[in-house]
Amino acid sequence: MKKKRFMLVVLAMTLVIPSFLVEAAPATTSSETDEQASTDGKVTSKEEVVYAKLAANGELEDVYVVNTLNVSEAGKIIDYGTYNSLNNLTDMSQLTRNDEHVEVEAPEGRFYYQGNMNDETELPWDLSITSWLDGEEITPDELAGKEGSLELKIETSANEAVDPAFFENYLVQISLTLEEEIYSNIETEEGVVANSGKNKQITFTVMPEQEEELSLRADVVDFELEGMEIAAVPSSMSIDAPDLDEMTGDIDSLTDGVLDIHNGVGELKNGIAELNDGIRNLHSGSEQYKNGIGELAGSSSQLVSASSSIDEALTTISQSLQVTDDIDLGDLESLPGGLTQIASGLNEAAEGLTLLREHYSVAYSTLDEAINEIPDHHISEEEIQALYESGANSEVIEQLVDTYGAAQKAKGTYAAVKEGFDAVDGTLQEVSGGISEMSSSLTQIATGLSSSLDNMDGMDSLAQLEEGLSTLSANYGEFHSGLVSYTNGVGELSSSYNDLHSGITGLSGGTTELENGAGELHNGTNQLYEATSNIPEHMQEEVDRMIAEFDKSDFEAVSFVSDKNENVNSVQFVIKTEGIKIEEREEVVEEIEEEKTFWSRLMDLFSRG
Repeated sequence: MKKKRFMLVVLAMTLVIPSFLVEAAPATTSSETDEQASTDGKVTSKEEVVYAKLAANGELEDVYVVNTLNVSEAGKIIDYGTYNSLNNLTDMSQLTRNDEHVEVEAPEGRFYYQGNMNDETELPWDLSITSWLDGEEITPDELAGKEGSLELKIETSANEAVDPAFFENYLVQISLTLEEEIYSNIETEEGVVANSGKNKQITFTVMPEQEEELSLRADVVDFELEGMEIAAVPSSMSIDAPDLDEMTGDIDSLTDGVLDIHNGVGELKNGIAELNDGIRNLHSGSEQYKNGIGELAGSSSQLVSASSSIDEALTTISQSLQVTDDIDLGDLESLPGGLTQIASGLNEAAEGLTLLREHYSVAYSTLDEAINEIPDHHISEEEIQALYESGANSEVIEQLVDTYGAAQKAKGTYAAVKEGFDAVDGTLQEVSGGISEMSSSLTQIATGLSSSLDNMDGMDSLAQLEEGLSTLSANYGEFHSGLVSYTNGVGELSSSYNDLHSGITGLSGGTTELENGAGELHNGTNQLYEATSNIPEHMQEEVDRMIAEFDKSDFEAVSFVSDKNENVNSVQFVIKTEGIKIEEREEVVEEIEEEKTFWSRLMDLFSRG
């Protein structure tokens, strides 16, 4: 029986010992080891994955780096970095840790090792996680198992103590998984909410060079939270410039429209300048007309008074010539002289009216020409509204509209009273002609009377004279009544025209301001045109600036652990926060007897008898 057991032991040893000999074979020859140690290897590229663990409030707890070396030639490799401890993840070869670098005998191919960073290591980003429950700040330890209205805030900012290349070129993504049984009424402005099975996944993205304050709100029961997963990778995507042709085409159409408005305002400005010139001429003519009609109204009382005197004189003469038995013919010798004086007065009145008619004709012609120079353009409400919506100065547009209305009102008022203005000229001509005829008649009567007195043959001739003067007196009375009515009308016209002239004066001042305002409006539309004409260029500049801000495709990776490392291909960050869990009761676990090793079992075979 013992012989049989011994044979089994020998057989087992023959199976086990060769494997140990094979594994130890590379270390048997010292010369081979020295030759291998003296050969420098070559690394074509390096990759780093930085793993970090954060507390639930965002404080950094632990950092380690998994380094991947792409070895093109086997041999001694030096990789830079300061670590507390090392762990070979590729094979069993020894790693030598110095102050600032690691030495390893690496075979050809990809070589992996882990380096645990010291406590002074910091990440490129400072992260702060705070929580509020029902409006009051609460620590993670206190939050577990609670219920209420939760607000979670995550703040990211640049860590000035770390190479800024990571903050400036890396995109940070923060993910949270929220269980449906715990979270409801989830709200977030900055994050993206997606379904992950029966749970919700919230993802926040922080662009390079950006510091963000991210927030999440939800109603919770029996609060628990799995650790947040944070990944940071280079934002190396290339951003193609968008096609702005269609958009700039619309802007070009806008610019063309603004140019049309500018040209239209230019035409309006020229029209207003012409209108203002016409209104100035109108005001000048109106001033002359007002003065003339004022002089006429002022002289009306004198004219009426003189005419009244003539009327009274003719009446007196007519009555004096009544034939009686005791008439003294010698008194008639003074009659021709009196009639001559009356004729002379009438002649002066006729000349005054003729001169007045000439002044009136000039003033009225000037007024009529100025009024007719006001354009007959009709501007619709739609066109005025479009002008308001053009972006021009609303105050100037208001002046334009008011002046346009005043000009049209003045033109309409003139058209309404033009018939009365036309009648004045004819009436003056008729009155002046009538007075001239009466003056001529009186002169002829005086001349004839003087001659008749020399050759008077008796009472028959005197009777004829008396009859002629009576007829003249009666006719002149009718003329005097008409003259009084006419002068009253002239007075009313003069008084009314003062109001019209005041309106024309105000219109003249308004059109002057309107012309100045139109000039400002024209300058404004010119500035608007110049501004809109440069919009496509400014848009392209802004797009180029934004692309340059976010396009990090030209970024070249740098090592996180040491700036002495070269040929760094990529550096990534994998960060996770500690979860918040409800504490469970600790269960007493019985110690399990340590399993025996192969050698202990093998020795047991020898101990059995």
